[in-house]
Amino acid sequence: MMNPRPRHPTQLLGRTEDELAWHRRRSLLQAAALWVATGGWTAAQAQSRSNIVELRGEVRRNGETLTTQHTIAAGDRIETGPGATVVFAVGDGAFMVRQNSNVALEGDTPTAVKVLRLISGAVASVWGKGADRKVILPTATAGIRGTGVYAEVFADQGNRGYFCNCYGVVDLATGGESVVSEASYHQSFWAETAPRNGRLLTPASAINHTDEELEFLAGLIGQRTAWQISGRKGSRDGSGYMPSAAPASGGTAAPYTPPPGGPAGTTAPRPRSAPASPYGSDY
Repeated sequence: MMNPRPRHPTQLLGRTEDELAWHRRRSLLQAAALWVATGGWTAAQAQSRSNIVELRGEVRRNGETLTTQHTIAAGDRIETGPGATVVFAVGDGAFMVRQNSNVALEGDTPTAVKVLRLISGAVASVWGKGADRKVILPTATAGIRGTGVYAEVFADQGNRGYFCNCYGVVDLATGGESVVSEASYHQSFWAETAPRNGRLLTPASAINHTDEELEFLAGLIGQRTAWQISGRKGSRDGSGYMPSAAPASGGTAAPYTPPPGGPAGTTAPRPRSAPASPYGSDY
């Protein structure tokens, strides 16, 4: 059971709380329960059923109107209109595409997404463990090793990219910079279009997405998030780590002090549950 903690309001930038509450809809909860009960992706593929868990509003697949009878696969391009969303699973990945988004799914076979190319808008996704998968934004590329992530492109800021490694391990790169993000609770980055203070990858807070969204997607593919497994949460300041667990005696745990980081673009050795800043000692 989660330790009781105050709920930290989600920071919003150009989005509304209602937009982030899609996972609470009764119809979607019922559809998700049916999806899991009937065997999820494996059974849907074997029975030639749709892998779309929910579709709302105007969504196009490869330029044509998408319906709940269709299947989304690697090789497809998904575009959502105003107020539209689509939730689906492909192989060991689950995806939620927000309104006004343009996403291309790429892979060697239709049943395995190797590249999620976010051209505009926003997408949340949970991926099973494995190598050679990527999320590509106009300003950055993230190598996915099995994780939950949220990515967004801000068109009103010149296609500035935002990327949150909600949990897991990600290799994030842009220009000549790269970091290894090893997070247990929301490590976030701006992928700048031009250097800020000499850097293209800069610190960010966790914005425009919630824990519950990632939990919902993880459940579609039989997974749990890092904080569900550990039973505790950290701060949504974008640092990526959880506090130390409380002692068994019920006393107060000593606050965790992150070890100093290395030079820009590197990370020092650290416990997985509490990574050092990947930005280096300046942060």
